[in-house]
Amino acid sequence: MKSLQRHLPRITFILLALFLVVLLTRGLGETTRMLIIGSLAMFACCWASAIHLLGARAALHFVLIAVSLGWFAEEMGSSHGWFFGHYTYTEVLGWRVGDVPMVIPLMWFALTYIAYVIANLMVWQTPVDGVAPLGQTVTQSFLAAMIVTAYDLGADPYMVFTLKAWIMAKTDGWWFGETLQGFVGWMAVSFVIIFLFRLTLRRRPPVAAAAVSRAHTIVPLAIYGGNMLFQACLGNPVETRTIALFAMGIPLLAALCGWSRWQAPMAAALPDTAASPVVAAARMAAVAREA
Repeated sequence: MKSLQRHLPRITFILLALFLVVLLTRGLGETTRMLIIGSLAMFACCWASAIHLLGARAALHFVLIAVSLGWFAEEMGSSHGWFFGHYTYTEVLGWRVGDVPMVIPLMWFALTYIAYVIANLMVWQTPVDGVAPLGQTVTQSFLAAMIVTAYDLGADPYMVFTLKAWIMAKTDGWWFGETLQGFVGWMAVSFVIIFLFRLTLRRRPPVAAAAVSRAHTIVPLAIYGGNMLFQACLGNPVETRTIALFAMGIPLLAALCGWSRWQAPMAAALPDTAASPVVAAARMAAVAREA
C-alpha cells in the first residue's frame, strides 16, 4: 500500500497525459471509442488525484456518492423526465446500467471533484478546505455546482447535435433547442453530490495519502482547462465556443490565481501535519477564515 502511495503522483500524471492525448485525438476526428476511453481516463485520473489530495477513504466516499446519485438522477431523468426533462440515450456511449450509459455516472464524479477543487482554490487558495461551518459548506457547494454547470453549457449541445448521444423529447427550448430545466437539474444534482461529500468531511477530515506539491494540485485544473479548449475549438453550435471560453475560463483563471498563491507548508513549521500538507493548508485557511 505504501509503495502504491509513493507512486500515486506518477500514476495520476500518466492518466492525465492519457486523457489529454485522447482529447486531442478526438479533436482530430471524433469517434465513440475515443470518447469512452477519454471518459474512463478522466474518471481514473480524478480518482487517483482525489486519493492523493483527500486520502483513500474520503476519495472513495466521494466516488460512491457521486456515482450512485449521478446514476439515480440520470435513470430517473431518462425514464421519468425528472431533473433534466425527458430524453433517451442512444447507443453512442456504450454499455448501460438500466437506461444510463456507465460512463455518465463516472463523469458525475470527475466533474464534481474538479469543481470541488476549483471552488476551494478560488475562495481559500487551497485545493482542500477540510471541515467548514455549515453556511460555508452550502456556499462552496453551490459555487462548485455552478462550475460543473458552466461545463455543461457547451457540452450538452455538443453531445446532442454532434455526437447524438441522447435525444431530447423537447427540441424548442431556449438554449439551442434544449430546455433550461436540464441546467437546473445539473445545478441541483451537482450541489447535492458536493454538499453530501462535504458533510462526510465533518466526521473525518481528509488526510492526503502522500506529500502534495503545487504540481500535483494542477491536475484537476488541467482537465477542466482541456475540456474548455475542446469546447472553444469544436463546440456545436458555434456560439457555444465563445460561451465556453468565458463560462469555464473565468472560474479556471480565478482558480489558477489561487493555485499560484498556495504553498505546501514546510514540515519543520508544522511537524504534526508533515505527512499531509494539504490538510495543513486547509487548517491555515480555516484560521484565516476565523480571523
